[in-house]
Amino acid sequence: MQEISFEDFSKLKKNSYVLIDIRDEGLRNYGMIPGAVAIDFDRDSEEIRADIEKLPEGKTCILYCEIGRRTKEFDEGQFPEGREYYSLEGGYIGYVRALLANENDAEEKQKKAEKSIQKKFHKQLFTPFAKACKNYKLIEEGDHIAVCISGGKDSMLMAKLFQEIQRHRQCNFELTFLVMDPGYNKDNRALIESNAKALGIPITIFESDIFDTVDTIEKSPCYLCARMRRGYLYSKAKELGCNKIALGHHYDDVIETILMGMLYGAQVQTMMPKLHSTNFEGMELIRPLYLVRESDICAWRDYNDLHFLQCACHFTETCTTCHEDGTTSSKRLETKKLIAELKKENPFVESNIFKSVENVNLSTVIAYKKDGVRHHFLDEY
Repeated sequence: MQEISFEDFSKLKKNSYVLIDIRDEGLRNYGMIPGAVAIDFDRDSEEIRADIEKLPEGKTCILYCEIGRRTKEFDEGQFPEGREYYSLEGGYIGYVRALLANENDAEEKQKKAEKSIQKKFHKQLFTPFAKACKNYKLIEEGDHIAVCISGGKDSMLMAKLFQEIQRHRQCNFELTFLVMDPGYNKDNRALIESNAKALGIPITIFESDIFDTVDTIEKSPCYLCARMRRGYLYSKAKELGCNKIALGHHYDDVIETILMGMLYGAQVQTMMPKLHSTNFEGMELIRPLYLVRESDICAWRDYNDLHFLQCACHFTETCTTCHEDGTTSSKRLETKKLIAELKKENPFVESNIFKSVENVNLSTVIAYKKDGVRHHFLDEY
């Protein structure tokens, strides 16, 4: 399919084209180009054709995916005749980069983002962040914390919240904003660097070859990738003199993980607010966004007109995404939708799921594991 550059696209009259987002729902939730319509291209070709035929007649169809590779490889012959079809060069990431390149108000963007944390979103973001840090003792005197930034909304906000809580000076600790490049393409890496600069986050970047390593893995590549990334981050953080790494998992990640463990893993477990590393002595993992809701993170992002990466994996340009724990977006999205449906009947379902792992009654549990040892109720019956 013929490409159209963002520069040429921006010159088109708005009533002359229809913009089609072919990415999956997980990616679309992280932002769409204004005015675009979503069409699921992971379906039967006849269903896709039917959806395109429903679009306003006489308009050029401009398709975009995440970085422009998938749409570029489309054969126009599979679409209804009578229209012109183009692939937007660079996809959604190209669009975001073009916006950043045209912005000359980086200082104003940083001030607005920081002020919104201090004022408009203080109760929704900073308060639960500080509460988690206090309740779970995530920040302690003399800590040197590696704030791990993946380029997504969660880790970028986490970095800003760390800067804000350090400004309060209630205890002395150091921060290193750590970005690992596991093999990003140049556009994705540039987007992370641009966002960090615009938000005033002084990042330290180091490189690894993780994407190349897992590229040939057919079974559970996301799980292996997540494990390897975690190891590289621990290693680099320790090398830099840090004693903790901070990851950007939030409240919704926690409740989804609890439910997914039951539905898909036949186990009851949670995502802990902090963990001792088993492979890197003296190192801890902390999750300071533990009590922060994803909807509030999205509201902060949209209020400040920020655009972030979700997954920059170079071999999943089919627009599937992975999560830090190695789960694919489809399972997590399915669980997210299930919780949303349950919430319609019970508004307390989310907090009930969260609290369920705080209220475990071992007298009513058939069996459980502790430190790798299995205990059964018959042992002491």
